[in-house]
Amino acid sequence: MTMNSQGSARKAGTLLLLMMSNLLFCQNVQPLPMCLGGTCQTPLPELFDRVIMLSHYIYTLYSDMFIELDKQYVQDREFIAKAITDCPTSSLATPEDKEQALKVPPEVFLNLILSLVHSWNDPLYQLITGIGGMHEASDAIISRAKEIEEQNKRLLEGIEKIISQAYPEAKGNEIYFVWSQLPSLQGVDEESKALAFYNNIRCLRRDSHKVDNYLKFLRCQIVHKNNC
Repeated sequence: MTMNSQGSARKAGTLLLLMMSNLLFCQNVQPLPMCLGGTCQTPLPELFDRVIMLSHYIYTLYSDMFIELDKQYVQDREFIAKAITDCPTSSLATPEDKEQALKVPPEVFLNLILSLVHSWNDPLYQLITGIGGMHEASDAIISRAKEIEEQNKRLLEGIEKIISQAYPEAKGNEIYFVWSQLPSLQGVDEESKALAFYNNIRCLRRDSHKVDNYLKFLRCQIVHKNNC
């Protein structure tokens, strides 16, 4: 397959994910909700399916952003070495494998995921407002960042609905986490801004991959009783 055809396939795949996500979240014709005691709610399996599709779409957007940015610096090993530092959310204890994940109560796990997704709000806002004047930031990267900011709101809403339905007593127990690298994106030093820009996108991509995998794990655990 040629490079052009690979690029076309990637764009087509991303477009398909967006179309499917919009169909699931925005269509006027929705699956009939179940009503308990006069209160209607979307079935839990349906909620998980929607949220996982959206989280995977967000991860795809982050990956596209990082790949495009990485192409600009792939030959500059000194820049890469300086840019790659610990991610701000590294201090947030998260399971590294299935064995560790099984030790975390599902309601605690869901709030941990919610904390990670909440932590993206500020860096996304800073990316959008701080990279417009950087020559490294293409229109495509800025456009994807804006798209992720919008989709992130929907992802938060979906996770909150899952918690409210499956574990209402655990609602509101998430840890609020603040990224520490944000001032560099607003500074006057172009190199510092570029380094922070690169590492933040790398870290956001890393975290979104975790969230995508964690939600799939919890769907198996909660919806399918680990039978998957």
